[in-house]
Amino acid sequence: MLLKGAQLLRCGLVSPHRNSNFRLTCRFLSIQYGDAKILTPAVKQYVEKCVELCQPERVHICDGTEVESKLLQGIMLKKGTIIPLPKYENCWLARTNPADVARVEGKTFISTDSKEQTVPVTEKATPGMLGNWIAEKDMQAAIKERFPGCMKGRTMYVIPFSMGPVGSPLSKIGIEITDSPYVVESMKIMTRAGNPVLNYLQSGDGQFVKCLHSVGTPKSGVQAMPSWPCDPERTIVLHKPAENEIVSYGSGYGGNSLLGKKCLALRIGSTIAKREGWLAEHMLILGITNPQGKKIYIAAAFPSACGKTNLAMMTPTLPGYKVECVGDDIAWMKFDNKGVLRAINPENGFFGVAPGTSRATNPIAMDTIFRNSVFTNVASTSDGGVYWEGMEKDQLKGVTVTDWLGKLWSQESGKPAAHPNSRFCTPASQCPIIDPAWEDSEGVPISAILFGGRRPSGVPLVYEARDWKHGVFIGAAMRSEATAAAEFKGKVIMHDPFAMRPFFGYNFGDYLGHWLSMEQRGQVPKIFHVNWFRKSSEGKFLWPGFGENSRVLDWIFRRVEGEQCFEDSPIGRLPSKNSLNLDSLENIDLDQLFDLPKDFWEQEVAAIERYFEEQVGHHLPGAVAEELRELKARVADM
Repeated sequence: MLLKGAQLLRCGLVSPHRNSNFRLTCRFLSIQYGDAKILTPAVKQYVEKCVELCQPERVHICDGTEVESKLLQGIMLKKGTIIPLPKYENCWLARTNPADVARVEGKTFISTDSKEQTVPVTEKATPGMLGNWIAEKDMQAAIKERFPGCMKGRTMYVIPFSMGPVGSPLSKIGIEITDSPYVVESMKIMTRAGNPVLNYLQSGDGQFVKCLHSVGTPKSGVQAMPSWPCDPERTIVLHKPAENEIVSYGSGYGGNSLLGKKCLALRIGSTIAKREGWLAEHMLILGITNPQGKKIYIAAAFPSACGKTNLAMMTPTLPGYKVECVGDDIAWMKFDNKGVLRAINPENGFFGVAPGTSRATNPIAMDTIFRNSVFTNVASTSDGGVYWEGMEKDQLKGVTVTDWLGKLWSQESGKPAAHPNSRFCTPASQCPIIDPAWEDSEGVPISAILFGGRRPSGVPLVYEARDWKHGVFIGAAMRSEATAAAEFKGKVIMHDPFAMRPFFGYNFGDYLGHWLSMEQRGQVPKIFHVNWFRKSSEGKFLWPGFGENSRVLDWIFRRVEGEQCFEDSPIGRLPSKNSLNLDSLENIDLDQLFDLPKDFWEQEVAAIERYFEEQVGHHLPGAVAEELRELKARVADM
């Protein structure tokens, strides 16, 4: 609730110079909202440090309440950051600066003592694709260039948040400092945020990940869009794993500003996971129950915009099957004391790609997202609703459409109404098929892990790894068409190992070694590769996908149960004849779906070999190199 009297926060900082008693003291600063008394000493010290650096006008300590949300919504409405969507319940639309629409992978860096701790260093003079390293001195220079005074005239928001259920042994706490109310409201959807987190910090070990974010102030001082301040020319996202610290400047887009998401949950999370012996992965988690009432949980790693949300919220077409959603993007997995690999979804919401989501493709998502949600860069309709490519055309009857750039739009324009990477940000608890155990503090047991991507040719619908080492190799060798989730253009096939290419927090070779070590830590699940996106020679999809993917999950389920419904192939175990349930499904060309053209696989092996040589070099674990040699030999004998 709003405070009756102004609280004061004294900004006292120890000088960065060693052996000095000199103290920097900034002016007293009013706490506009929140209770500074429940900040732990460590949190207060961090806030004071950020105040001294960024020089905001006032401080707002977020409590996570609806009262607070109403206040921030009013601020954003006044600035034009959001507009209401009266067609739905408590929904809002934000339009970003057109220069701030996706993750900035090329401007995202990890700072470690040596470069090899962050990225493989190879003899090949090719650009590294497995992360960007920055030296400590350069990181500090980048901060010094951008952050001093960047919040002048603005409110600094202090967001205490938990990745995972508050108090779970698998959860981690963060404190995000930001000058964006859009970030606050989005973080309150995507994480458990507010006073319960601060109360837990008071009673727990007090450890938290430091997350500093500012939308920035352009050097010129000219703001092209007052409703969406940003500094795209100087945008940068920095991580310092040794200090559990994240610093982000210049972008308000979710992947760059919601620092609990990719930055903490994956980049910093993966480094913590390596230290503590678990896995932080870019994976959905679903529960699937078969007609006999048996239930298993599956984790699946696909690159962004490759169907994770659709699979996590699948409506199975196979009679008697039920799918329930634990999470659609991140999985934190750790062995319990019985050696069972258990996973939590550390997020509290869905930050899904809107285009392509419809009643036909994902009815569960459509039943989830039209309450208490923030939409970003979708189109709006004159009846107070939203529209994007792929949504049913009847949404356009009798309405005018304003595109994501704020201009009137028509189907004849030839331009998309919504940005290809436009998003919905929605509470996970609203999902009609949310799994009953989705907030279980112990996590759910994982029986299978899927890897996959968009492969229009050559890669079969599904195949199984022969063993754990082979499965790790399959993850390492993943390739997929680039999507709009990052700044890449065109449908080029990119290497995206473990769907983690933009998110590794440390050296990929060490990451592979960590995955290989899991086999000695507990009972590892079976690993599979799936590809819903194979096309015919005419360019049409060979597999209907969506709910029909339950037929693939049915085969995976039976393999987990030990049914001998497979046959060996040079690349792994394929479904044996008639083992894939195609009842009532017509015109499926299994020969094309499972064809393994020798010339394609020779090229695939060569591409993987070249990638490992150029990008991983001597950091590649011997077990993964051996899997590649064996695949090469088997393909040669095809």
